[in-house]
Amino acid sequence: MSADADTRARTSAGTAAHTPTIVLVGHGMVGQRFLEALADRGVTRRARIVVLCEEPRPAYDRVRLTSYFSGQTPEDLSMVAAGFMAEHGIELHVGDAAESVDREARTVTARSGRVFAYDALVLATGSYPFVPPVPGKDARGCFVYRTIEDLLAIEEYARTATTGAVVGGGLLGLEAAGALKGLGLDTHVVEFAPRLMPVQVDEGGGAALLRTIERMGLTVHTGTGTQEVVTADGAVTGMRLSDGSELATDLVVFSAGVRPRDQLARDCGLAVGERGGIAVDARCRTSDPAVFAIGECALAADGRVYGLVAPGYEMAQTVAAVLSEGAEEEAGDGFTGADTSTKLKLLGVDVASFGDAHGTAEGCLDVVYSDSRSGVYKKLVVDGEGVLLGGVLVGDADAYGLLRPLTGTVPPVSPEQLVLPAGAGAPVALGPSALPDDAVICSCHNVTKHAIGQCASLAEVKQCTKAGTGCGSCVKVIEKLLPAATDKGLCGCFPYGRSELYEIARTLRVTSFAALLDSHGRPEARGGEGCEVCKPTVGSILASLNNGYILDGEQASLQDTNDHFLANMQRNGSYSVVPRVPGGEITPEKLIVIGEVARDFGLYTKITGGQRIDLFGARVDQLPSIWTRLVDAGFESGHAYGKALRTVKSCVGQTWCRYGVQDSVRMAIRLELRYRGLRSPHKLKSAVSGCARECAEAQSKDFGIIATANGWNLYVGGNGGATPRHADLLAQDLSDAELVRLIDRFLMFYIRTADRLERTSTWLERLEGGLDHLKDVVVHDSLGLCDELEALMAAHVDAYRDEWAQTLDDPERLRRFASFVNAPETPDPSVRFVPERDQIKPDLTFLTLEGIASR
Repeated sequence: MSADADTRARTSAGTAAHTPTIVLVGHGMVGQRFLEALADRGVTRRARIVVLCEEPRPAYDRVRLTSYFSGQTPEDLSMVAAGFMAEHGIELHVGDAAESVDREARTVTARSGRVFAYDALVLATGSYPFVPPVPGKDARGCFVYRTIEDLLAIEEYARTATTGAVVGGGLLGLEAAGALKGLGLDTHVVEFAPRLMPVQVDEGGGAALLRTIERMGLTVHTGTGTQEVVTADGAVTGMRLSDGSELATDLVVFSAGVRPRDQLARDCGLAVGERGGIAVDARCRTSDPAVFAIGECALAADGRVYGLVAPGYEMAQTVAAVLSEGAEEEAGDGFTGADTSTKLKLLGVDVASFGDAHGTAEGCLDVVYSDSRSGVYKKLVVDGEGVLLGGVLVGDADAYGLLRPLTGTVPPVSPEQLVLPAGAGAPVALGPSALPDDAVICSCHNVTKHAIGQCASLAEVKQCTKAGTGCGSCVKVIEKLLPAATDKGLCGCFPYGRSELYEIARTLRVTSFAALLDSHGRPEARGGEGCEVCKPTVGSILASLNNGYILDGEQASLQDTNDHFLANMQRNGSYSVVPRVPGGEITPEKLIVIGEVARDFGLYTKITGGQRIDLFGARVDQLPSIWTRLVDAGFESGHAYGKALRTVKSCVGQTWCRYGVQDSVRMAIRLELRYRGLRSPHKLKSAVSGCARECAEAQSKDFGIIATANGWNLYVGGNGGATPRHADLLAQDLSDAELVRLIDRFLMFYIRTADRLERTSTWLERLEGGLDHLKDVVVHDSLGLCDELEALMAAHVDAYRDEWAQTLDDPERLRRFASFVNAPETPDPSVRFVPERDQIKPDLTFLTLEGIASR
């Protein structure tokens, strides 16, 4: 719609034909919650909803941003349910920020030049990172930590860096430090305050946190600021601190707080606070009654700018009620303030604070428990009458879910009993049942104990109240409030967990999703189509039980987007091509073929840390032609798109290296070819090192092998990422046959018992009995399962067929590889690229939701 036509579409409010338009500027977590609240109230059926989103992707979970470095994809972090926008007729314009607002004409002009008229305008522009105005702050190698794009840029730059420094020791600063550490950098944290997390924790909590973090290998500088970023040739080389010291670093992340993004409001003349923030009343209205502001950009009526998601959600609900026809009174007193309690895990350390954590109330008293050996610190603040005012928990925050709702009351047991560890004092007879009915259990969505008690299962709680779908810190308490037989089902379609469904499918030889759903699904789900949780999960189970080509018949509808096209979708809608290179060993002839394919199809090429060559930028219609040439040259799928084995990395081993004691390349190739295509709950990575120097980094893999003079040592349950975990030694000095046999058993036992999307490290830590139990099962055969596990793996090895070779042999299967079903020969015009460093990169200026949806 043109700007003039769009403006003409607005008619007076009194005309019957008038459809009111609500324009939302900003599509973050709070913006998406606002849209959901409008949908819940039926507003989307009565009004046109337009959303202008500055970022190149729809709303994602910024609270869990750092989980990207531990294996979560941007798609995993998405806050938008599949089909939500289309179902509710919401117009989402991705990568098209609002540039200006004309309040007199009631229009918003976007970066693209489009003009949108509005009856109500909601500003959810969030905040921007504050970067101290120090010399060198704009040098190459300086970053902020706010968006997925920031993380992608940091990840790329860190490949050539050795040392990183984070300016700011608050919540996000410590998450950034953990990310840099996980990327392999020597990491420093510089905090101007005398302790870490000065807003959330007190001096004792900061000291406990400091000791724990320093034990992890991070270097912390408190009580000092950044005076200058030192550069050479435009790039970061160090930092000069206010205490006179200098720090050598080649990457700097600024995480020194945020500021409200209120420039759009300032430019159009809305009232803003003296220190920033768009001034709003209790209904979140600005100085213009037609304009609202919610989330981190808003200066609430109590004079505060809230930097947490829960208050933003409350604001979103308030404005949705105001904009609902005849429902404004439901907003009650409106937004008059919010709970600022927080609970999170930083670098693996539980940290929580709630209420008056710093004890600012007159006459308050502290009850403190501190154990510096274990890094545990707990402090409760109470008044003279025993009323709980707040607290700080570091190292052990399990009680947070109970303590926070008790704030403002006299707990049923003494404060001492609430902080002492089990066995150190009288037993604490306090559970969720002791909480009053009006206690808020989920602060993200303001859900009370009474509301949760009306539900029969966790799935029902999440669906009906949204409790447990925010930060997740309340889930443990919710489960304890539910009936003893808490629903452990995979989703609303199945009452069984993943491991139970695996056993059902294996034992009863079920070979289709429909048969499994009809025979073992919940009664109300039988005969249905399943959901986005159970379909890919059951698809993976059936694939791991050797149910044939994954895209034949019904199985095609079960796959994720990537499996659907046997390739990874990239950020601009193009796809990657990743041929398998077992053990990283490749002939010159095959290298030439990869180079020729990349050249002829104009693909971006990258050598990965997993010893493969990735080719990026293929359109979906090009995939068969590309793979025809690769398959003809002897390549097969590298399964980079699947929850399957990715690579078995190796050093050059005994053949070439003077330190090698075994042929690591030969073993890596053997293992990769044996386990290729093995579908599992989570992607799998492996490595084989030819000696104890560990050049292949085997101890950071799901299963890693290190050569010894007497054979092989097998390590399991490792992973890299932001929360790295060293693998545990399962067995040592194994022969080739013994090694393969144990890996067979380990992998099949994991596939058989792990939860959905649970990687081996998490599974091993959750496994009752841990490593000792695993040894009993797969080494000593304590359950008598080993013959069966070996038989399952043998069946997989015998049944393996390369998926791309199978695809190319069948014209019917090739029909799916088209950008447009009704015009299969037409390439997708929205997949565009621009040059960079003699190759290509996605042209994100062209990335729109409409372009993605057309695919």
